Amino acid sequence: MKLLDIKSIVCKHDAHATVKDLSFDVSQGSLACLLGPSGCGKTTVLRAIAGFHPLSQGEIRIRGRTVSRPGFGVAPEQRKVGMVFQDSALFPHLTVQDNVGFGLKTLGSDQRRQQVRRLLQRVGLLEMDKRYPHELSGGQQQRVALARALAPKPDLVLMDEPFSNLDVETRERLGHEVRDIFKEQGTTCVLVTHDQNDAFSLCDYVGVMQEGRILQWDTPYNLYHEPATRFVADFIGDGVFLPGEIVETGIVETGIGRITGKSTGKGARGDVMDVLIRPDDVVPADSDGIVATVIRKVFKGADVLYTLRTSNGSQVLSLFPSDANLELGDAVKVRLQATHLVAFPQ
Repeated sequence: MKLLDIKSIVCKHDAHATVKDLSFDVSQGSLACLLGPSGCGKTTVLRAIAGFHPLSQGEIRIRGRTVSRPGFGVAPEQRKVGMVFQDSALFPHLTVQDNVGFGLKTLGSDQRRQQVRRLLQRVGLLEMDKRYPHELSGGQQQRVALARALAPKPDLVLMDEPFSNLDVETRERLGHEVRDIFKEQGTTCVLVTHDQNDAFSLCDYVGVMQEGRILQWDTPYNLYHEPATRFVADFIGDGVFLPGEIVETGIVETGIGRITGKSTGKGARGDVMDVLIRPDDVVPADSDGIVATVIRKVFKGADVLYTLRTSNGSQVLSLFPSDANLELGDAVKVRLQATHLVAFPQ
């Protein structure tokens, strides 16, 4: 069942269209994301769903009910939509429990108290119910904001860069917790972010945006392994493009080896393509392999991301187990082990 259905919407700032003929839908209980660089229009889409930005064209439906079309819009407070903002936007003069219960004024005091306690327990803050926002860490404030958004039992929760102000460890932990809470409650969510790690760890489907349009709406796996455009391929994950020649359909010869697979780009035999090589496509080789030199290294804990220069001058990225501990200038043998051919015409 489509809980959210967005059809060919156009949003404008002054006379300039910032969202252009954009469409997608989100099923009940799914977690979706609009991912893209700053200025691509993703936050404008979120504001339009919430009822804070009018449409110049198209239609937005929630549970089959039209909530926005040109010249018409259901008031934000009547859309049954919860919101979690980048800065948590808690009321500084209210305690944690009063912040969470702010949208439950239609309930009796006992019902309101039970609902607040249940949500605070779920986000791990029941013992902090009497504290004020300034007495909480950034991660704790976002947990309160999440509980407040969920308290009225909305049809849809919108999240605008909710983890961007948090440190890496906190945002990863909170992202997993948020996904678990949404899945347990069957809550539908649309997240807006420029960070693919947040998008991939939290969401079932991701739409990559550029200049007001969705270039590809797909699963995180397909976005990484089967990007539809050069922009998506470049934006998602790490990698470099190397020149390669199509030997035959589904086979491209590069300077560091041959890749076989379903091509994401169109081309005929003999055409020169730009081939995307991911770090996990370049693996250590025991004997037979390409000799490369380490020119840069980034320690990532269990792995080290090396930038390697091959004998023909190509630069590639490769992930090695951290116990290898290569130094700059060291020679190493690698081989190409790519299972997906991602290539685009030069």
